[in-house]
Amino acid sequence: MSPSAHPVDPPRVDYQTHPSRYRHWRLSVEGPVATLACDIDENGGIAPGYKLKLNSYDLGVDIELHDAVNRIRFEHPQVRTVVVTSARDRVFCSGANIFMLGVSSHAWKVNFCKFTNETRNGFEDSSAHSGLKFLAAVNGACAGGGYELALACDEILLVDDRSSAVSLPEVPLLGVLPGTGGLTRLTDKRRVRHDLADIFCTTTEGVRGQKAKAWRLVDEVVKPAQFAARVQERALQLAATSDRPAGARGVALTPLERRIEPDALHYRHVSVTMDRAHRTATFVVRAPAGAQPADAAAIEAAGAAWYPLQMARELDDAILSMRTNEGELGTWLLTTQGDPAAVQAMDATLRAHAGHWLVRETVGLLRRTLARLDVSSRTLFALIEPGSCFTGTLLELALAADRSYMLVLPDAPERAPRLAVDEVNFGLYPMVTGQSRLARRFYGEAEPLAAVRARLGEPLDGDAALALGLVTSAPDDIDWPDETRIAIEERVAMSPDALTGMEANLRFNGPETMWTRVFGRLTAWQNWIFQRPNAVGDKGALKVYGTGDKPGFGWQRV
Repeated sequence: MSPSAHPVDPPRVDYQTHPSRYRHWRLSVEGPVATLACDIDENGGIAPGYKLKLNSYDLGVDIELHDAVNRIRFEHPQVRTVVVTSARDRVFCSGANIFMLGVSSHAWKVNFCKFTNETRNGFEDSSAHSGLKFLAAVNGACAGGGYELALACDEILLVDDRSSAVSLPEVPLLGVLPGTGGLTRLTDKRRVRHDLADIFCTTTEGVRGQKAKAWRLVDEVVKPAQFAARVQERALQLAATSDRPAGARGVALTPLERRIEPDALHYRHVSVTMDRAHRTATFVVRAPAGAQPADAAAIEAAGAAWYPLQMARELDDAILSMRTNEGELGTWLLTTQGDPAAVQAMDATLRAHAGHWLVRETVGLLRRTLARLDVSSRTLFALIEPGSCFTGTLLELALAADRSYMLVLPDAPERAPRLAVDEVNFGLYPMVTGQSRLARRFYGEAEPLAAVRARLGEPLDGDAALALGLVTSAPDDIDWPDETRIAIEERVAMSPDALTGMEANLRFNGPETMWTRVFGRLTAWQNWIFQRPNAVGDKGALKVYGTGDKPGFGWQRV
């Protein structure tokens, strides 16, 4: 099968699913151990033009994986270890489907890589913050993105059957890079010596057995007869290190109520309206309304309808939908509506019950959703107008923005919007740099952070917020229409490619971490390589794979 000459991206992608509709994963739970077994339906591709052979995956496979891990987090709080393995004999996972990459548009390939990165980073996030451990039971050939899936786990066990190997063959085979953090995790996480990593990443056959362990590519190799028992034993040992509750009752992640219109997405707490003529999308996040749970029992009783959990799920779905389905709407205008006091009360509840498993998982979902916003290749402008509630958790939206505009009403100050900083803004939702957005904003400098902390909880008008450095501009009602309009019009007229690079550089000005390197290298290196003739030209390695032809490379180093 040769790749099509024209991209065949699916017309619209829906990130909502349910285990009853899974085509590629088997989820089972036994006590503190959940097993996610990869059993990919080769005819179940999310788009036409390829078959998912040898447990290779596409976006649809990862949408199910993302859903399954979220269900483990919330619906199975007793689970402490997730075993990621294969339901197939002699093949764990052969990675991203090469024919899918060959027939997909450039934007599709890069956004696919970004989502798979976020899903795998989520393993590490839950391990660090929630005590949910991940064990890769590699029971067959493990190549490319399959090995990157294993790399995201806390530990890797490899069957020692004389044939199963781990490999990252993208460079010699496809003329591209491992797109899901493989190179970065080899060095930053597994500390594979760089010369050994060089050999590993430039050979197609991979490394097996004791050599894989000696090179730090896996943690343990086990003979086939003992493999299943050792996986179970190690899963229980990892579970013993976790503090996830053994007797808690899970919360069912019920389907989101969502209405999709040609130019809008509507959820209960989140809305997105699209202005295609001006290439903008306006996000509205609404504050909680009515009486809200204030103790653990009431929070559990509310379940998936508990405001911060439902809002986080809605916002996450909206971000993913807009990123994948609306590529030409390059500027997102972030707004809020509602009573700031309701947001402050919610934040007080989050702080008061921080040790409760459901609160901790909800905070984790908020943290990952806000981080997804950070790494989205869209311009983010926050508009702070009357009726808004940029306070505490919702203030994070404005702190994530590239710019924030706050209206001042000199003749009617009582109607002017206010924002307020809460304790949650000082570290509850760290970015991928490990910093709070406030610390990122002020480069961790003590003086401006202390000045902000001195006004903690105080409703701040535009002038006060501007003086503290919390907003970019605070025009009055006379200047507001023109200043915001011109800023938006100028932004949408600029090169999207240049803006993506600029925004990524400026947003992540703090310490480098493994995750910032993963996303930075994806944005800069893989984005560039995916467009080079050596990868996607008529004789590019991705295009001729599977045809029997050899790639035709241009030999000039750039």
